[in-house]
Amino acid sequence: MNTAPPDTRNALRPSLPATTRRYLVQWIAAAALCCAVAGSVSATAPSPIIIQFSHVVKPDTAKGKAALRFKQLAESRTGGKVRVEVYPDSQLYKDREELDALRLGAVQMLATSLSKLAGLGGDDFLAFDLPFLFPDRAAYRAAVDGPLGVSLLKKLEPRGIKGLAFWDNGFKVFTANRPLQGVADFKGLKIRVQASKVLVAQMRALGSQESVSPLIDVRADLTSGKLDGQENTPTNIYTQGLHDVQSHLTVSNHGYLAYAVIVNKAFWEKLPAELRAILEGALRDATTFENSIAEADHHKALDRLKASGKLTLHTLTPHEAAQWRNAMAPVYQEARNWISAETLAALPVLPGAPP
Repeated sequence: MNTAPPDTRNALRPSLPATTRRYLVQWIAAAALCCAVAGSVSATAPSPIIIQFSHVVKPDTAKGKAALRFKQLAESRTGGKVRVEVYPDSQLYKDREELDALRLGAVQMLATSLSKLAGLGGDDFLAFDLPFLFPDRAAYRAAVDGPLGVSLLKKLEPRGIKGLAFWDNGFKVFTANRPLQGVADFKGLKIRVQASKVLVAQMRALGSQESVSPLIDVRADLTSGKLDGQENTPTNIYTQGLHDVQSHLTVSNHGYLAYAVIVNKAFWEKLPAELRAILEGALRDATTFENSIAEADHHKALDRLKASGKLTLHTLTPHEAAQWRNAMAPVYQEARNWISAETLAALPVLPGAPP
């Protein structure tokens, strides 16, 4: 006797009209074909190479705009073989973190201030922080576009970093919640600067206590009273909203803030040669663009700070500027302990500063 249970599979299936079953079979067949095609395409079309480009300022700055220009040029000229992901305003890493991230390969490209590079390429990078070093932008460009700039970038390579370009920002000014005109006005204030032995020495020469902190934290620290003031360029002050929490700005032009565009060396050298050449061309054009707009953006930001009505602006008189230079002259002597004589000799020195 057959004791096997009856086959109930058909009985348990819902009854579908023949037309619906036919359409369902056709849909399943079409879906299977799409999956097969997709698998074939993914097997033959490699994913784009990703370049993560991190920086710590706002997108609406010369550096921020140039990073986006590089992205547009790189992606269009490589036909989508490269995708550049730009992360501004410390979205990924703060000031002190980004260089470690680059060396580890967590990001592939940065545009970082020259001060930060001293930790990797040596203290000669600190020369650019010397107070009242450059009389104008042309003097700065002459320094970085010549042999000195080339030699400094080469100092990064043993640490796994390759330097590709120098980008401009502009001359720095001071803000505080009291007027900063004479040197005595600095006494007792806590002023934020970038991590640099030269900038620390600068603030001590002025009688202030220095504070080294990431740019992204400065506004909150000024608001809370943890900081009394800070130095930066007008573009960074305006885009970071620092004028909302300060009452006075001194147009001192006492130092120049600039950037180096750098990449993870191992990543860069593993790129196909033809692709790397395209990216180098895209970066050259982005660099020309950045350096062409930085000075204009500087003046626009200063005009906007004036127009905001939130700051009282003061421009140093020649007499006041001379007092500031005299007060900070000892910084040059201290710098000889850190910066090579060859680098100091390659830089312009203003009258009145120690030779």
